[in-house]
Amino acid sequence: MPKPKTAYIILFRGVGGATQLPVAPLRAALTGAGFENVATYINSGNAVLRSHLARKQVIATAAKLCEEKFGFTKAIYAPTLEEWEALIANNPFPDFKEGKHVHAVVLGEVPKAESLEALRTHAVEGEAIELVGGVVYLHTPFGLGTSKLGEKFDKGIGVPNTARNWNTVLKLRELAKKAAGG
Repeated sequence: MPKPKTAYIILFRGVGGATQLPVAPLRAALTGAGFENVATYINSGNAVLRSHLARKQVIATAAKLCEEKFGFTKAIYAPTLEEWEALIANNPFPDFKEGKHVHAVVLGEVPKAESLEALRTHAVEGEAIELVGGVVYLHTPFGLGTSKLGEKFDKGIGVPNTARNWNTVLKLRELAKKAAGG
């Protein structure tokens, strides 16, 4: 009996600016590595795929090919479609107006409570940060790039992480559903 196949959302940390993962070659490399229904979303470190492999094997395979083909050696996260659905359902800011002002931050480990409290001191009125189910949600209604909370987040949280804005979160769910079905 064949192993069941899982749809994974592949999040590459730190893509953008000087660090690039060209999407067409990335899709080809992931497909060539045996992954199914591979799709990428914008040139900022997002892919979806389907595999019978366990998460650790998916990450190890993707990491090896990214290092060999693209010189990319940063962290890779691989939540399943089901985990991504929970991430969406757990959004503590359901009334936000603009998808680029809410970010879901996938964490490599649980941050210390004092790290979250210290970050909260940088939030201006209207901004918020919440930890729900192993994901940090940032609401920066005036823009992440101009936010002191946003500026201090990466170092301040104190654990490995990668963030996506809500527009990207929803698009990746759509792509992962397609990857799961085919």
